[in-house]
Amino acid sequence: MDDRITIIEGPTPIFEDSHDGWALGLHEGPILFDTAFTRLRTFNGPALVERCHRQWSKREPIYLHYRNDIGMEEKVPIVAARAVETEEGNVLLLWVRREVDLQLDDDSDDDLSDEDNDQDEFPGG
Repeated sequence: MDDRITIIEGPTPIFEDSHDGWALGLHEGPILFDTAFTRLRTFNGPALVERCHRQWSKREPIYLHYRNDIGMEEKVPIVAARAVETEEGNVLLLWVRREVDLQLDDDSDDDLSDEDNDQDEFPGG
């Protein structure tokens, strides 16, 4: 269980796009990823950060496990972590790696080359 941080109760985490200058290096890799940022309230943020450091020192991933908006379990790899003390208590700041959603435009299927259009307009010749 050291390879994960699990949200046991509470809402689904809100992931924000990470545009931090230092975090740009986290985007590098053979697969296209986005880095997202989330804040989680916790009882012992420093211990969770230490768990991340132990996994990374072994060159092994650590994941954030949570339930999405429809209740399905999901996990995302954590790439950076920081614990901060606020007036409300400990907060865990996590940067996670999420796959880029490469959705094509709805009109992409309607785009035909000029050659295809010419053949459709003049079927006999």
